[in-house]
Amino acid sequence: MDRLRQRADFLAVANGTRANSAAFVVQRRARDDNGPIRIGFTVTKKNGTATERNRIRRRLRELVKRLDVISMRPHHDYVLVGRRAALTRDFATMLDDLRSALHRLDRQPTGKAFSSEVDSGSCEENASKRKLRASVATSVGTERARNPN
Repeated sequence: MDRLRQRADFLAVANGTRANSAAFVVQRRARDDNGPIRIGFTVTKKNGTATERNRIRRRLRELVKRLDVISMRPHHDYVLVGRRAALTRDFATMLDDLRSALHRLDRQPTGKAFSSEVDSGSCEENASKRKLRASVATSVGTERARNPN
């Protein structure tokens, strides 16, 4: 397992699927290459002082070290976003939460995050849906230009 270190990689994973827990959020994104599993850790400043954030990050890193590698999919990137509850939550409970979150991620459909963005049906139906959305957006834009109020 490798670490995510570049901001662009973190932003790409943020557009993937996610599973929430009391102490953290797990985000996942599939990659097209044959590289190893990569994991990133982040804790925002609203979670406390630098020492508290570092403690949360250390606890999250230890969780991943103790986790079975088989629970994570190969050729995927993962990001664990720490929450303040990670400071006080029991470590064994957090480990169970991580396993549960990874299992929930496996059950979620891959691809687009929102059901309104998912295309279903034949290619012709999808093309007509896209044209309809584009024409509605265009007509709304021209209507607003004519009537600014």
